[in-house]
Amino acid sequence: MPACRGNHASRRIAVCSALAVLAAAWTLAWDQQAVSWDRARESIGKYRTMLDSSGLVEVGTNLPPNVPRDDLAALCAGRQEAVKRARIAGTTQLRSLVPGDDPYTAERQAVFERFLGSVASFTGDVDTAVAHFQSGRDAVSRVLPDAPSLNPRYLAMELALGAGHLRQGETANCLVMGNADRCLFPLRPGGRHMHPESAEAAIVSFTRYLKVDPDDLAVRWLLNLSYMLVGRYPQDVPAEYLLKPELFKSDADAPRFTDVAGPAKLGRADIAGGTIADDFDGDGLVDVFFTSVDYCSPVRLFRNRGDGTFEDRTEAAGLMQQLGGINATQTDYNNDGRLDIFIMRGGWEVHMRNSLLRGNADGTFTDVTREAGLLDAKQATHSVAWADTDNDGWLDLFVAHELSPSQLFRNRGDGTFEDVTAHAGVGSVAFTKGVTAGDYDGNGYPDFYLSNMFGENILYRNNGDGTFASVGKALGVDKPFASFPTWFFDYDNDGHLDLFVASYPNSLEEFVKYYVKKPLNTEPLALFRNLGDGTFADVTRAAGLDRVVPAMGSNFGDLDNDGFLDMYLGTGTPSFAALMPNIMFKNDGGRRFFDVTDATGTGNLQKGHGVAFVDIDNDGDEDVVLNSGGAVPGDRYEDSLYENPGTAVGNWISVRLIGSKTNRAAIGTKVRVALRRPEAGAALRYREVTSGGSFGSNSLTQHIGLGAATAVATLQIDWPVSRTRQVFTGVPVNSFLEIREFDDTFRLVQRPRMRLAGPSSETR
Repeated sequence: MPACRGNHASRRIAVCSALAVLAAAWTLAWDQQAVSWDRARESIGKYRTMLDSSGLVEVGTNLPPNVPRDDLAALCAGRQEAVKRARIAGTTQLRSLVPGDDPYTAERQAVFERFLGSVASFTGDVDTAVAHFQSGRDAVSRVLPDAPSLNPRYLAMELALGAGHLRQGETANCLVMGNADRCLFPLRPGGRHMHPESAEAAIVSFTRYLKVDPDDLAVRWLLNLSYMLVGRYPQDVPAEYLLKPELFKSDADAPRFTDVAGPAKLGRADIAGGTIADDFDGDGLVDVFFTSVDYCSPVRLFRNRGDGTFEDRTEAAGLMQQLGGINATQTDYNNDGRLDIFIMRGGWEVHMRNSLLRGNADGTFTDVTREAGLLDAKQATHSVAWADTDNDGWLDLFVAHELSPSQLFRNRGDGTFEDVTAHAGVGSVAFTKGVTAGDYDGNGYPDFYLSNMFGENILYRNNGDGTFASVGKALGVDKPFASFPTWFFDYDNDGHLDLFVASYPNSLEEFVKYYVKKPLNTEPLALFRNLGDGTFADVTRAAGLDRVVPAMGSNFGDLDNDGFLDMYLGTGTPSFAALMPNIMFKNDGGRRFFDVTDATGTGNLQKGHGVAFVDIDNDGDEDVVLNSGGAVPGDRYEDSLYENPGTAVGNWISVRLIGSKTNRAAIGTKVRVALRRPEAGAALRYREVTSGGSFGSNSLTQHIGLGAATAVATLQIDWPVSRTRQVFTGVPVNSFLEIREFDDTFRLVQRPRMRLAGPSSETR
C-alpha cells in the first residue's frame, strides 16, 4: 500500500495497520467501488492511527466462505471455525521459518508472532497473546543494531506488548473489582489496580517505545495511564512524558453519577452492541435490552422489578436464538401498542441478516423478519431509522448499509413492507455508519441524514410526494469525511432541529491533542445549527466541540433538568490500545458544550457503545445506560447504569404520547413547552419524539427539564399526520403525563418510584 511508505517510522506502521483493518472490512463487505481509496489514504496519512492487535482482521478474514448469512447459529459456528483456521495458519507460517538471526527472519517471526498474538487476544487468552508479542519484540530487538530499518516493526511489537499487559491488568483488576471508581478516568484511588504487575510491565514497554519515538502522544497517554493504575501518578512519571493532572479537570460543575449496574443486577460482561431503554411490558418501569456484536452471544432483556433491581427475561421472552447484533432500536411498526425491536447486524465485518422482532401481549417476541419482507442477508447494516415518510400513520424503515445501496421500506400497514428505494431516490452507495430521521425544514415530513465513513455525508430532504432530494452538499453538512454516530436535536431550544455528527478518526493521539492544546491533523466533531430558513451554520468551534472524540455508541439527554440537551459519547476502536474515556458534554444554555467527564464520573475507559438517557427509577432525572466492550470476544466488559444524583434546582415533566391517526408510538410528533419562570420573561423547550441518537435508544417517552421554572404556561403537541395541535394549560410540574391524539385533556399517571440498589441510593 502506498500509504504505508513514508519517513516517520511509527506513523508508517500505524497507517499501514489502519489501512489493513479497513481493507479487510471492505473486502469482507464484498464491494469496494464506492470507497475513495485515494481520499482514505490521504486522510489517514495525516495523523497517527492506532495499531490494532485485537485479532478482528486476522479472524475475520478466515471466516469460511460457505457460511449461510441468514443462519445466526451457523454464523456463530463459522466464527469459531475462523479462530481455529487463523490459529493454524499463523502456527504453520511460524514453524516454516528457517532458524536464524538475520533481519529478514526476525521480521518474519515478528509478523507471525503478532498474528498469533492477535488471534489469542481475540479469544481473550491474553497471557498467550503477551507471550507471542514478547517473542516477536525480542526477535526484532536482537538484530536492531544491524538493521535500523526494523524500527517500525519494533515499535509495533512494543506497543502491542504494552497494550497486552494493560489488558492483562484490566482482566485481573477491573473485571473483578466491585467499587464504583474502577476504570473511571481520571483515576481515583479506588480505581487503582490491586494487582499492579501487568500495569508495571506496561510502563516498561511504553517507556522503551518513547525512547525511540518520544513524540508519540498516544503512547505518552498510555504511559501516564499506566502510572495512574499503579498509584504512581504523577510523581513518578518522567517529566518529559508527564501529562499534568490539571489537564483532565472538567470545564464546568455537574452532578456526579455512580455506576450501580452491579447491585442493580443489570447487564452482562460482553462486548460492544446496542442498547434500548424503554417500558416493554407497560408496567410504568423502564426495562433494558442489550445486544452484543459477538456472533455467539444472545441478546439480553432485563425487566425492571421496581425494587431497585432487574431480572433477566431473555429466555422467557423467547430471545435466546437471537444471536449477535451491533445495534438495536425499538418501534411500534404495527400500531398495536406494544414495542417491537429491530436488530442490526454485519457492521464493520460481513453481510448477514437483520431481525424484526414483534412484541406480543404475553411478553414474548416473534421473529417476523421474513414474513415482513425484510429478510435480506446480502447486506452489512450498522444503523436504521424509523419514520412515517408519507404520513399515512404507519412507520416506514430506512436501512443504511455498508457499501451497498441504502434501502427505504414503506410500511403497508398489514405487517409487511415494500422496497420503495428506487422511487424515493435514496439508494446511495456508501460505507454508511449512522442514519437519523427528523423534520429539519418544518414541512411536516421527516428527512434523513446519513453519516458515512470516508465519503460525503448525505442529507435527504423529504419532498412530501414520496421522493427525496439530496441536499447535504448544498447546505454544507456533508462533512466530516470520516464520520460515525449522528442525530437531529434542538440543542438551543429555538424550535428548529440542529444536526450533530461525530467524526471517527482511528487515532488516540488526535483525541489526546485536546488536553495538550495541540492542533488537529484531522476533522473534529461537527455541530450544525439550523438557522430556521432551511439552511445550517457550522458552529462546532463556537460550541466548544472542535476536538476529536472517536465516538461509537452515543446519545443525548438532560443531565441536570435545565431543559437543554447534553451528550454522552462512547469512545473506542478495535485496538486494545484504544483506552480513552467516554466523554460527557454539558449543554450550557444552548450556547456551548462543556466537558464534564471528570465531574460526572462517567469517563469509563472501557469502550462505549449503545447509550441511553432515561429516568430509570422514576425519580425525575435522567440516568445513563451504557453498553460497554470492544469489537472482539476477548475485549469484554460489564455494562453500566450511571445513576443521576439529582440537582437542587431542576423541575421537569415526562410526556408519553399515543398516536391515533399518527403512528401509535408518536415518532415525529413535536412538543413545545412554554415556561413560567421566577424571573421576568418566558422560556421554551422543544422536542421531536425520537429514541435519540443512531447508536443507542432512549425511551420514546419524552423527559423535559424545566430548570428553575415553577409552572408550565402551555404544553403544545403538534401531530404530523392529522396536522392537529393540542394546547394544554394547568400542567403540573414534576409529573408524568399521558396524551392521546385528539383528546381534550391530558392524563396524569402514577409511575412507581424506586430506589436503585447501590451506594448513591443509600446516601440520597
